[in-house]
Amino acid sequence: MNAVSELYNRIENLHLWEKSIVVERNQYLAEYGMVEKKLYYVVSGSLKVCMLDGEEEHIVRFGYQGDFITSLDSFISGKPSDFYIQAIKRTEVKVISKAAYLSFVELNPANRQLWQDMLEQLVLQQLEREKDMLTSSPKDRYQRVLKRSPQLFQQIPHKHIASYLRMAPETLSRLKKS
Repeated sequence: MNAVSELYNRIENLHLWEKSIVVERNQYLAEYGMVEKKLYYVVSGSLKVCMLDGEEEHIVRFGYQGDFITSLDSFISGKPSDFYIQAIKRTEVKVISKAAYLSFVELNPANRQLWQDMLEQLVLQQLEREKDMLTSSPKDRYQRVLKRSPQLFQQIPHKHIASYLRMAPETLSRLKKS
C-alpha cells in the first residue's frame, strides 16, 4: 500500500480539500520565516523546497504530481520555517488546513497510521539524501539519484537537479553523457 495515495484518497473521499490553487512559475507556495498552517497535494507541475545559506540557494527536496508537500519543519513544530517552496513550473495544488488535517488524522487509528507511515517514508528519503550528500563522488551521487528517482530527470530541469546534487550543471551534463 502506498501511504501517500491512500491518504490522498481518504481526504478526497471525505471532501476535506478546502481549495485548489495555481502557483505560477517562480512564485512561492511558502516563504522563509512563515509559520506553515497548510498541507498541499501536488495535482500537476513541480516545486522545489529550498533554504538559503547567505546568497546561495540549497535545494533539499522536490515535489511533483502525486506528492504531499509543506514546510514540514514549521508544520510539525509551529515555528517559523527555515525553508521556502517555489514553483519550478506552473503548479496546481490542493490545500487542506493544518487544523482540518490533524482532525482528520485523529478521526481514526487507520488515518493516524497512514500519517505515521508517510512521515516514516519522508525520514527514509531524507536519510537517502544524506547518504547522497556524504558520497564524495559526483558520479556516485548522480547514479544513486538516477536509480532511486528516475522520474526526477523527466520532471525537473537539469539546473535544479545539479543544484540538488551540489554540482555544477556542466558536471551533471558530462555525467549524463557518460
